[in-house]
Amino acid sequence: MKVLQKALQIIVQIIFIWGFLLIGTWLSAALHIQIPGSIIGLLLLFICLKAHIIKLAWVDAGASFLTGELLLFFVPAAVGVIQYDEIFGIIGIKLIVVIVLGTVVVMASTGVVAERFAKGDVAK
Repeated sequence: MKVLQKALQIIVQIIFIWGFLLIGTWLSAALHIQIPGSIIGLLLLFICLKAHIIKLAWVDAGASFLTGELLLFFVPAAVGVIQYDEIFGIIGIKLIVVIVLGTVVVMASTGVVAERFAKGDVAK
């Protein structure tokens, strides 16, 4: 019974998060903004969480589940890339170098920003 209750909680929270996606998509279309609706919805959710309009407990389990299963969303794209033979040649090596360097830059900048937020330097 506990597992069913947890599963239901996750489903409800994912629907709640999805609602923000729909609101963001609607705002993007209605206001003719060149920002994707998913980004607008994410910003709205972030603002509501920071303003304590929405409690973290209302979306925590659903967001954790989605983050934990994030790799599954990229598997079809990765499998589709295998169709192209030229990726395994010199172009593939260049592509891998760019991906690795991009990943390192993103991880490093994320770490620096996270440390600044943790120390409270951003508020100064």
